[in-house]
Amino acid sequence: QVQLVESGGGLVQAGESLRLSCVVSRYILNFYEMGWYRQAPGKERELVAAIRIGGSTNYADSVKGRFTISRDNAKNTVILQMESLKAEDTGVYFCNAKVTSTSVGYWGQGTQVTVSS
Repeated sequence: QVQLVESGGGLVQAGESLRLSCVVSRYILNFYEMGWYRQAPGKERELVAAIRIGGSTNYADSVKGRFTISRDNAKNTVILQMESLKAEDTGVYFCNAKVTSTSVGYWGQGTQVTVSS
């Protein structure tokens, strides 16, 4: 089975930065897309950022210009660099890896990000 291990979450003040990492353990695979989703309290889980194997990226409107996603295809690792964090960024962040454009993919356990204001 595929396992995704996330790290980097924590508690920060508004305006500060965090760097989230997601590493796919055990297997080395060519995923079609890797991304980060988040779920705020009382809200639906939403896409934050995604990067495809070719390098193209997609960001939620709310994080454009502040977050940057990058990927190491050889190691199946995805990084989310979060800058100028806002209270609205608070939530549980989940790493996801898809093998096709339509699959639900594999999920990490989630890491908590809390931004205080």
